[in-house]
Amino acid sequence: MERIAVLLSGGVDSAVVVHQLAEQGLKPDCFYIKIGPEEQEEWDCSSEEDLEMATAVARRYGCRLEVVDCHREYWDEVTRYTMEKVKQGFTPNPDVMCNRLIKFGAFDRKMGHDYDLIATGHYARTEIIDGEKWLTTSPDPIKDQTDFLAQIYDWQLKKAIFPIGHMMKDEVRQIAEREHLVNAKRKDSQGICFLGKINYNDYIRRYLGEQPGDVIELETGKRIGEHRGLWFHTIGQRKGMGFGGGPWFVVRKDVEANILYVSHGYDPDTAYKTDFPVRDFHFLTARELPQEVTFKIRHTPEYHRATVEKTAEGQYTIHSFDRIHGVAPGQFCVVYDADHHKCYGSGEIVTSSPLHLSLS
Repeated sequence: MERIAVLLSGGVDSAVVVHQLAEQGLKPDCFYIKIGPEEQEEWDCSSEEDLEMATAVARRYGCRLEVVDCHREYWDEVTRYTMEKVKQGFTPNPDVMCNRLIKFGAFDRKMGHDYDLIATGHYARTEIIDGEKWLTTSPDPIKDQTDFLAQIYDWQLKKAIFPIGHMMKDEVRQIAEREHLVNAKRKDSQGICFLGKINYNDYIRRYLGEQPGDVIELETGKRIGEHRGLWFHTIGQRKGMGFGGGPWFVVRKDVEANILYVSHGYDPDTAYKTDFPVRDFHFLTARELPQEVTFKIRHTPEYHRATVEKTAEGQYTIHSFDRIHGVAPGQFCVVYDADHHKCYGSGEIVTSSPLHLSLS
């Protein structure tokens, strides 16, 4: 019989994973990955409650629960990746790298290597198609998490199972309530993976501090204010700007000059792109992209149709059929087949024009 490890987070999704496996007569070993801030007294962290919930669920189904400390790996690997990217003016996704480096990475090195399969509460599916294992989308378009899994390695995908991936979120809640699970009514976690209630800007400020600079209107070259650090802003941002006379949209970041360029109006053309390059494309199963695909650049239910042009090994240009708002260097472009069913993987969006802008 295959040995199964379940990653229990304390949330309702992974709790129902344990229930689903128990319904099949299985008794998996459960693991709670411990990630905590370096100075816990300075941060509002929900990890203690998470562990209590995970412990109650494991006990309910007679499963062994072990705490696996991946604190150092998270701060060394995921935080380093995040801070290096934001310093370069990019928009990274810590959750994507958390799956590759921690949930299916550091955990596997510490405990997961003893197991045949690792089960998580992700809303995603796997299917064997033409003899190969593919990552495929959830029927719940709002909860689908294949975009967060599109950077895991092929060997990690081979070990991964998602027992609730075929369900809608409402179904998962109903099962939890029917079974009187302790976290049946617990709200879904928000924000960065493992950081609980910690605000993303506070997370960045903790490591990079502030670096004030000018905010310039793109069309006129007029200075309209001061930013606290380019890393607190992302291309396409239109909320939380704090500048008068808006609305304003972030359209460009000049890292060298530490200038944030914004555009005025509700829907400026400068906020949209139809063509953009991606580099270092990471394949999950296949090793080449079809000419016609669907894609997304952020965690939304919508997919966009596009054609793909290969420019070099691992490098592509996406030609979107739609105008896409807020295409930002550093974001992952996640690519699917034309029916947005099979996930091919993802690549990092790069800027198609120099970051430095000269205004005449």
